[in-house]
Amino acid sequence: METFPVIDLSKLSGEERKPTMEMIKDACENWGFFELVNHGISHGLMDTVDRLMKEHYRKCMEQRFKEMVASKGLESVKSEINDLDWESTFFLRHLPVSNMAEVPDLDEEYRKTMKEFAVELEKLAEQLLELLGENLGLEKGYLKKAFYGSKGPTFGTKVSNYPPCPKPDLIKGLGPTQMQVITNGKYKSVMHRVIAQTDGTRMSIASFYNPGNDAVIYPAPALVEKEEEKTQVYPKFVFEDYMKLYAGLKFQAKEPRFEAMKAMGPIATA
Repeated sequence: METFPVIDLSKLSGEERKPTMEMIKDACENWGFFELVNHGISHGLMDTVDRLMKEHYRKCMEQRFKEMVASKGLESVKSEINDLDWESTFFLRHLPVSNMAEVPDLDEEYRKTMKEFAVELEKLAEQLLELLGENLGLEKGYLKKAFYGSKGPTFGTKVSNYPPCPKPDLIKGLGPTQMQVITNGKYKSVMHRVIAQTDGTRMSIASFYNPGNDAVIYPAPALVEKEEEKTQVYPKFVFEDYMKLYAGLKFQAKEPRFEAMKAMGPIATA
């Protein structure tokens, strides 16, 4: 059985930099995901985020979720559901403009902590972009520039609780795909499935460092040129257009989304 890729970022500054970069390369090409350790975000900060998230759910969201489930009759579901997120969730936008002050029910400690958490996550995301670009042989700053658009990247955190589910095997969810496109398919964006539990609430804090809404995403020309076929596998598209399409097709396979983007016609790039 293969070992799940765990990347120790502290090794990048020493003699183990080369094998660590190779591990990142392998994880991106063959797994589509990896775990980071020694990434620079303190355990104390992460523990505080964890505590505040759980307190907020119990105080402000748990009862609302139970009422929603009851109103839709979901507890008695008997057949497979392919298009339902079994979750109680809200979204905190950090970039380009924060919505933190607009989200109801967040106390001052929660807002302050999540702002601090977002600053650390942004640093980590940009560090990872540079590492991925280095592995790909792209010029320094290429990926950050590709993500930028006119107003900078979009960056936010989805805070989710997955309450007990009476039929967890019946609820399926498939989770977007800019790196796969920019690398012309070299890096993988794999499908994943979240399974709820029957006894207890599971929680997740998922942060998304995405291209700006008006950023035009397409395979990096330098990578296409390196390939023997020199074929651009994916179309150019405006990221916001892709996300609108994604919202309606999120539980379906990814390739048809790209076919739909091709059908929208060519996009000009500067």
